[in-house]
Amino acid sequence: MAFEVNFDGLVGPTHNYAGLSYGNVASVNNASASSNPQKAALQGLAKMKAMHDLGLKQGIFAPHARPNTQILKRLGFTGSDAQVLEKAYKSDPVLLRACYSASAMWTANAATVSPSIDSDDNKVHFTSANLNCKFHRSIEPNTTSNILTSMFRDQRHFVHHEHLPEQPFFGDEGAANHTRLTSRHGDTGLQVFVYGTSGFNSKIRSPKIYPARQTLEASQAIARLHQIPHSQLLFLQQNPDVIDQGVFHNDVIAVGNENVLLCHEQAFIDQKQALTQLSNAYQGDKPLHIIEVPTHRVAIENAVKSYLFNSQLVTLPSGDMMLVAPEECLHHQRVADYIEDMLAEDNPITKVRYFDLKQSMQNGGGPACLRLRVVLTQAELNAINPEVLMTEEKYQVLQKWVKQHYRDKLSEHDLVDPQLLQESYRALDELTQILNLGCVYEFQR
Repeated sequence: MAFEVNFDGLVGPTHNYAGLSYGNVASVNNASASSNPQKAALQGLAKMKAMHDLGLKQGIFAPHARPNTQILKRLGFTGSDAQVLEKAYKSDPVLLRACYSASAMWTANAATVSPSIDSDDNKVHFTSANLNCKFHRSIEPNTTSNILTSMFRDQRHFVHHEHLPEQPFFGDEGAANHTRLTSRHGDTGLQVFVYGTSGFNSKIRSPKIYPARQTLEASQAIARLHQIPHSQLLFLQQNPDVIDQGVFHNDVIAVGNENVLLCHEQAFIDQKQALTQLSNAYQGDKPLHIIEVPTHRVAIENAVKSYLFNSQLVTLPSGDMMLVAPEECLHHQRVADYIEDMLAEDNPITKVRYFDLKQSMQNGGGPACLRLRVVLTQAELNAINPEVLMTEEKYQVLQKWVKQHYRDKLSEHDLVDPQLLQESYRALDELTQILNLGCVYEFQR
């Protein structure tokens, strides 16, 4: 028996709209708007608690320490923390915004995870993503590895790999470009890696406007590291034309869970052939359901605006499958109509639940961006750090912690305030005690 545990990113105290992610339409469109870190964190916690209340296993992934003054000092800004912030703000405010980014909240990009049932050594494998496409995210991997190692400490069950080389040939954006199809979470699965381009093969077509963030070579390297047999592997290319329309990750155009793949009809290059390959490679004893959403029902533009495909698909304890969607899907009538029609059709998805995640959505991340899926056996679940699992008590403690430490408004001009740095570091120092993480941040060492 195995469980899928969703580890949602807890939004950090410096959540702001910096517009740093070229290719992410929502991120760019909301640049420089004032944010509400407290509301963002409470919205995320409410979703985590709701999943827990449904009987699902729910985990908490700690935010990163921001601002990252170590990077600013490496880039030549000297003096005390207050002086470093002031100099950076005057010299390069975009750089300062990047060093304040709370983007680690989107843990779908934190790592790629393979369950023990799929790996030759029968261990759970983690590889932190290098996220080298965007500067503000490229500074995350070391802290991500620290947090993952602190959560999954037992070397009898868990293997942690160093992130891939930090350059474009091995661009890796984590589980946002990876899904797993199987009859049940505890069964052997087909691991589907989706890439946007190749680092070495110029014959593979690439997008023309926006960058492709996942390379074939990165996906192949992770499959090797995780010891996944060839019979359980499939590499598909994302449609470069939809990348150029703002579909920066595969999880903005497709989502899978157990024996269901929900995808747009333009999700993959040579889609008919790609889905045939997928159907032939699938080994489950339950029939595979591929739900293709036609363009005439949901245009790519509306898929990006609503984040229909950045919903989660979860299997409830009853065996029913539920779509966990952002409220934005309700605001797009064609998307809402399609969801209702899909629920009425003959497929395993029988329920939908909508969540208010506006603070995250305005920065370009929906329900699926906020979570890292980890399939664990009971023995493996017993071996993780128990303090990172959601409970009623933990929810109350974290709610109180957020309200105590987080501001309810943050603008670009607040980033030069050294008090914000102190507030953030003090909050995270306390959080490491709440979650029993130890010293995972640079400022603690």
